[in-house]
Amino acid sequence: MRRVKLLIEYVGSDYVGWQSQENGKSIQEQIELALFQIYKKKIRLFVSGRTDAGVHALGQVAHFDLDDDRLEEKKICYAINYFLKKNNDTIVIIDSEFVETTFHARFSVKKKTYLYKIFNRKLPSFFLEDRAWFIPVNLNLKKISKAAKYLIGKHDFNSFRSSDCQAKSSVRTIENISISKFENMIKIRVFGKSFMHNQVRIIVGTLVNVGKGVFDVEIIPDIIKQKDRKKAGPTAPPSGLYLEKIEY
Repeated sequence: MRRVKLLIEYVGSDYVGWQSQENGKSIQEQIELALFQIYKKKIRLFVSGRTDAGVHALGQVAHFDLDDDRLEEKKICYAINYFLKKNNDTIVIIDSEFVETTFHARFSVKKKTYLYKIFNRKLPSFFLEDRAWFIPVNLNLKKISKAAKYLIGKHDFNSFRSSDCQAKSSVRTIENISISKFENMIKIRVFGKSFMHNQVRIIVGTLVNVGKGVFDVEIIPDIIKQKDRKKAGPTAPPSGLYLEKIEY
């Protein structure tokens, strides 16, 4: 039995998310379909963490177990990609490798990096539709950066998770938040081991409110203290969110 680790890129716009669902095609379903087309049997994927509908990935990680050695480890990604392309999927396996059976895509994670892109100019870009959050109002990056510092560290992030989040504890640790801008593109990166449902998107929505002047910078500690979803900003659209990197 071999364990295979996959490094995956995808554009999530046309999918219901990572997890297989009955209401549309998912990333997991399409990769498992490609595996079935190769090996003629059902193979189950295990992932580092699920992404929602419309969310993209630059470095998603999944693994599966295989008792078939017809393909070399680096050729597995080519075989999967052949069928993903044939099936008209916007998914690419950028690496495949054999790993120890003690490795687990989810439970072995040490750090995740999420990237959020904001296209900040007066007029939209056709080429960035469904790839970034278009905001025509000029955002104050100095205020956003100052506000972000309050979110770094271990906190109860109950104000920053969706109302239907099923996590037992809302305590999480954000290791760092970096903010940069080049021309009209603002990039917000959030680093941590684990995140709750919509946590990064709500953080971004709250920081955008600070950048617009809707929230004062100093209100962030109070939002954390209130532990009330209604106190934080809006949930940013999924189109700007990318699962950028998983570290083990």
